This record gives sequence, C-alpha cells and structure tokens, in this order.
Amino acid sequence: MTDLSALQAWIGRRETRQADVPAVLAARMAALLDCDTDTRTGQILPAHWYPMLFGETVPQRQIGADGHPVKGDFLPPVPLPRRMFAGRRVQFLRPLRIGDAVGKSSEVIAITPKTGRSGQMCFVTVRHEISGSEGVAVIEEQDIVYREAPDAASQPAAGRPAPPPERALAPVITLSPDPVMLFRYSAITFNAHRIHYDRDYATGTEHYPGLVVNGGLTLLLLWDYAARLGWRLGASASRNCKPLFAGRAISLHAVSRGEQRWLLARDDSGEIAVEVQVTEVPA
Repeated sequence: MTDLSALQAWIGRRETRQADVPAVLAARMAALLDCDTDTRTGQILPAHWYPMLFGETVPQRQIGADGHPVKGDFLPPVPLPRRMFAGRRVQFLRPLRIGDAVGKSSEVIAITPKTGRSGQMCFVTVRHEISGSEGVAVIEEQDIVYREAPDAASQPAAGRPAPPPERALAPVITLSPDPVMLFRYSAITFNAHRIHYDRDYATGTEHYPGLVVNGGLTLLLLWDYAARLGWRLGASASRNCKPLFAGRAISLHAVSRGEQRWLLARDDSGEIAVEVQVTEVPA
C-alpha cells in the first residue's frame, strides 16, 4: 500500500489567478444549454455558469498521460493514476458581469487517504474564491478523488437508491448527452481529461464502458434545470455517486426530502449518479 502521509505538506498551498468574464465563452455556454440568454458585455452572468471561468491553461509540456496537468505543483503529487470529480459545495454570493475583471484564489484545505471497495483512494479538497467588482461572488469547495489503476474486470461504483420519503417538485427531464455535448463542454472549460473524448483511452486504459460524461457537465445541467424552474440558487452541495456514459439516457429530477430541495441525476437503470442539495435565495 502506498504511503500518502507525505502529501499533508501540500495543505495550505495557495495560488491566485486573474482573468475576465469573456463574452465569447458566455455565448458558448448559452449555445451548449440551448438558451437565449443575453451574453453581451455588461450583462449579468447566470450564477451557475461560473465553471466556464479559469480553465486550466498549463503549457502542453505539463500535460500528463490522462490529459490533466501533471501533479506536484499546486495539486499534490498523489501517486494514484485515476482522477475523478467527487463533488463540490458552492455558495453563490454576488453576481458577475460579462466583461468584468475577476480574480480567483485557491487553497488546498484537506488531503484524506481512504480505502474502499475499489482499493486505495485519496481525496483532495480545494477551496476557491472568485471575486468580481462587487466582491466575492462564488465560494467553492471541490473534492477530487484519486484511485488506483483499474483492470479490465473492474466495475463502476454502484449508486444508491434515494432515501424515502421523496416528493417530485417538477416534471422529469430525460436527455442523452452525446460525444458532441461532452466535447463542447470540455472545450468551454478547457478540460483535456481523455475519458471525456478519447474512447480508446476511456475503454482500453481506464476500462470504462464508454466515454464518461463530465461530472461538471451533469451538475451544470442540474443547475440549469433548477434555474428554468425559477429556483434562485443560493448554495449547492453535490455528490457524485457513480459515473454516467455518453449515449445513455439520464433523467433529471427536482424533489423534496422533508423541508429540503434536491436535484437528482439518474442513469438509465434508475440509480442516482449525482445528487445535489439546494438552498434558494430568500425571495
């Protein structure tokens, strides 16, 4: 078993970046989501579109075999090859406007080794703050999980049934993300992870049954579903339970569990793949 204790030295590591809110990326987000949002300079950026900002832009020589930036600079050099997006907790505090200058500060706040059914894992939690002209607009804590290399007999982690009681709040939407949608989202976010566009790599090296739907894309689709229902997002806490695959149907659900509102993405077998607890901005 790999000793991961030395990685604790990365806790507290920080980086800052400066950029703007580009109108061209906002227009591409509107196209991806099939909406008619005004994306001219000066307009408010829909709060849930913030993931289009600050895509990783390291030089090509610093890209690893999986398409991600090599580890050991800002992110710790976790000696486990498989990387996945595990979930995030987000606070939407203030609006960002298209064309505005924005800044992002990031800090590694936790490194947690674990052992699960699939073997050794390591969770890395990074806190991001994105600020615009009116102050801090978005606070995000993102969980990244690193896993051991799979073999051909490996099976994707199973989801779990939603805990009862659960009440539907809106009609279910069913869609089937295809490779074109995955490509367009990856292009907007400059995400070069090969499991989302390189089928030979996804199936032959990481032993998935097909191209993997970006976890961030599924969450974006759920947030957009809520926005179309008129929900005003104040905070969001998401967890990825199992992967979704291109060409397979997924269904989006808005439900209540007691007093709480939830967004769910289920795969074509009905299992929960992504679940999001949502807090709305008071009217």
